[in-house]
Amino acid sequence: MDETLNRYRESIDNIDAALVFMLAERFKITQAVGEHKATHDLPPADPGREDRQITRLRQLALDAKLDPDFTEKFLRFIIDEVIRHHEQLREG
Repeated sequence: MDETLNRYRESIDNIDAALVFMLAERFKITQAVGEHKATHDLPPADPGREDRQITRLRQLALDAKLDPDFTEKFLRFIIDEVIRHHEQLREG
C-alpha cells in the first residue's frame, strides 16, 4: 500500500468529519434563529445579510486561495437549506 497516499486520505477523512460536525453545529444555531424568527413574525430570509455574508466569504476564499465561485455556490446551498427550514418553522 502507498503510505503517502494513505496519510493524505486519513487527513481528508479527518477534515470531512470536522466539516460534518461544524455543519451540524451551524444548523443547530440556524434552527434556533428560525424559531426566533417564527416566534417574532420575522421573514425567513434576509437578503441583505445573505449578500453581506457571500461578499465576506468570497473575500475569505480569495485570502485562503480557494475558488470564490465554489465558495459562493457552497454557501448558497447552505443558505437555501436554512431558509427552507425557516419557512417550515414559520408554517408550523
